[in-house]
Amino acid sequence: MDIVQQHMLDSYRAAQHGEVPPPPPGRHDRDVLRELRRRFRLRVERPGEGGG
Repeated sequence: MDIVQQHMLDSYRAAQHGEVPPPPPGRHDRDVLRELRRRFRLRVERPGEGGG
């Protein structure tokens, strides 16, 4: 099952239970990449600091 089929199934199940459907696939990709880039830059600029 690919991601689109999974999203369709999750949306159907949410509708059956009267719940809010999940966000479409890829909706938050840009935000995730931006955060990863920010963390990488912080790590490169200060490699000895932070443990996470």
